[in-house]
Amino acid sequence: MRSVRSAPAPVTRPSSPPGPGSLTKTQRRLGRDWRLAALFLAPTAVLVGGLVLVPIARSIVTSTTERHGQDNVFVGLDNYLALAGDEQFRTGVVNSFVFTAYAEIFKVVLGLAAALLLHRRRRGRALVTGLLLMPWVVPTVVTAFSWRSLLDPIFGSVNALLTASGIGPLLASAHLVDSWPAGWLSDASLAMPSVILVNVWKGVPFFTVCFLAGLKAIPADQYEAATIDGTSAWQRFVHVTLPGLRHVITVTVTLSSIWTFNNFDLIWLLTQGGPGNVTAPYVLVAYSKAILQLQYGAGAAVTLVMLPIIAALVFFLVRTLRADTGNRPPPRWTGRSRTALPWVLAAVFTGVLAWASPHIFWKAAVVLGVILLIAAAAGRVVSALEARGGRRASSRVSGVGSGVALAGLLAFALGPLYWIAVTAFKSEGQVVTREHDLWPTPWTLEQFGALFTNQPFGRWYLNTVLVSAASTAVALACAALGGYALARLRFRGTQGFTVTVLLTYVMPGALLFIPLYQLLIGVRLTDSMWSLVLTYPTFTLPFATWLLAGYFASIPAELEEAALVDGCTRVQAFRRVVLPLAKPGLLAVALFTLTNAWNEFLFAFVFITKDEYKTLPVGMQSMIAGDVVPQGQLAAASLLVSIPVVVMYAFGQRFLSEGLTAGAVKG
Repeated sequence: MRSVRSAPAPVTRPSSPPGPGSLTKTQRRLGRDWRLAALFLAPTAVLVGGLVLVPIARSIVTSTTERHGQDNVFVGLDNYLALAGDEQFRTGVVNSFVFTAYAEIFKVVLGLAAALLLHRRRRGRALVTGLLLMPWVVPTVVTAFSWRSLLDPIFGSVNALLTASGIGPLLASAHLVDSWPAGWLSDASLAMPSVILVNVWKGVPFFTVCFLAGLKAIPADQYEAATIDGTSAWQRFVHVTLPGLRHVITVTVTLSSIWTFNNFDLIWLLTQGGPGNVTAPYVLVAYSKAILQLQYGAGAAVTLVMLPIIAALVFFLVRTLRADTGNRPPPRWTGRSRTALPWVLAAVFTGVLAWASPHIFWKAAVVLGVILLIAAAAGRVVSALEARGGRRASSRVSGVGSGVALAGLLAFALGPLYWIAVTAFKSEGQVVTREHDLWPTPWTLEQFGALFTNQPFGRWYLNTVLVSAASTAVALACAALGGYALARLRFRGTQGFTVTVLLTYVMPGALLFIPLYQLLIGVRLTDSMWSLVLTYPTFTLPFATWLLAGYFASIPAELEEAALVDGCTRVQAFRRVVLPLAKPGLLAVALFTLTNAWNEFLFAFVFITKDEYKTLPVGMQSMIAGDVVPQGQLAAASLLVSIPVVVMYAFGQRFLSEGLTAGAVKG
């Protein structure tokens, strides 16, 4: 990913533009570079138009129909009007809001804390950052499987560890849980907090890396000047760090909110929306209506009616990114009204959150308060020691506190992954009887042998490699051309195309998979890997194009102008100058798109039914038959699924960080 501080809305940077008199009438109307822009944007336009915009248009038509037997009858706006009295829909909307709000709050707090701790380290920072990144890297199906097993009320290790440490009974006495042992995913009062916890576990690494890139971009002389002025650590944080991270925080939270609000895979794999509907988001409501109940019109209406919220988030995101390039118009409100507005919005947001989830609100406030009190107490101690002149003592206390905090974050991040690793090497007897739960005795490869003997795991693995590599190559090639056109070429409609790309990226899969499935049936591509290679760019290409557009905009235009002066054509300058300089951005985007393709569940689940064409996420889900869960084999499969992605991120971490930092500096 190129940047979260600025990933700016693409800025046209002409290279030695000719005077107005040298332009033809068509060029004055469509832009100087409209021919080359059309050529570069054509692949993206065809894929996005044919696989996103056309299916969305078909969904709009479908939402005005109702199925009567084998026929679809036009009913106008009846499906939308019916949602007003649909309790399931209202519950889904509230659940989506609650799930997103709490997840973003805790991801910001923990991600910022982790970034600050890592930024201060000089030794081992790359290693610790790589370890903290692992929860975000591992596939969603691995995340869901590991946490379902850990949170099991009888056989899970979470209850066992909390009971042994005395924390579990303490939680019950403080009424943070109703009873002990807790049924984390089966208790209606704990299911949503548990799902939020898993989403936070998976999302904190993304926030950490983004905030760490932003911290690197804050000039050191600002901290030096603040220190000379006698400010405390807390004052430096408030007056230097937070203002320096404002754009990074805004863009990261907005992006993550879009992803979290449209989440389907994680919740489906953890709870399937239960118990009852307490964890069912609106996307799952649309899936239930369209697929389980065959009410395609009602399901499409559920998703389409939420598009204004998504569009508002995208609009806010684009305006924020435009502020980084200096293109944002001056604010209409100034003075006290502008200062008070954030506080008013925060108060309204808090009130709505308390109303929507009173049983979660006070529990989250307690947990958040404890975290902030610990951080404030540590900061106060360090500031007091500095004020008394005990620089060595304050440094020692700060180092010990940072070490303890990092150890806690690492334990939280790596605990579930450690459980997967040790379970994969247990015998079946150890898994069933829970002997030597945290350390296999003896270590054995029994589960790996059973996995390849009892399941077509090797075939699933090969399918996933082929589909991920092919779809990533398609997305990267198209995104490089499209991103360059948006960043460098002058043509009419640049901003409109950029917004369209962003909108198509945030379209939830539940909106697309029904019309895409109908399209694939029409061209006879269902139950083939081509169905996934062609459809996966629907969620990787738009994001990759947007990110690369921002990265290309950060490359000095003077270098390209020099190549043009030396006789290169625009295409030659792009190939010989821009692409080599954009290697960190290209690699970062390749890692993101490859990870998304490797993890994808919904499209593969709907489009593929034959075992020989299944990918790893769907294949692993099919290993669970009712209440029979082969934990050992699933742990072995999870380990084998996660290793390639972890290795790629380990080798590409330097380029990923460079890509993030380049974008942050640009802002």
